[in-house]
Amino acid sequence: MKINHLTSAEENLMRLLWKLDSFYLKEIMEQHPEPKPHQNTVSTYLKILIEKGYLSTQKEGRIFRYQTVVPFEEYRKFLLTELSENFFNGSGKEILGFMINEHLVSVEDLKEFNIDINPVQRKEPEFDYINEILNPKKDKKKVKKKKKKKKE
Repeated sequence: MKINHLTSAEENLMRLLWKLDSFYLKEIMEQHPEPKPHQNTVSTYLKILIEKGYLSTQKEGRIFRYQTVVPFEEYRKFLLTELSENFFNGSGKEILGFMINEHLVSVEDLKEFNIDINPVQRKEPEFDYINEILNPKKDKKKVKKKKKKKKE
């Protein structure tokens, strides 16, 4: 199943829809937190979510019953995979190291999963070009030597 990206507004609405699972537009309007959007706005988002494959419809008389098609766990897995591929070279190890360094996960948290790990030491990146910019003295000496040679 191909999962498409959602905008933040679509994702916020989907969070409510995942809780409801199967619903009518009226139920969405009742369950939506304040400030409630206009019913036409919600209808437009529902049409978009159907086109993206997140919802299906079943006509019951003059109204539609909506059903979520993409489970929340599948969407969460999709987002984590995208994050991993785009920012961590597809490496779970890099994600875990980042989370430990940023104190999002502690070593104690990992022990709950029977994972014993020493915290990864953060290594500051080396930027040679910054040293060249900040310490241009080397370049000046070379230029002065060249000028002296030309005068002789």
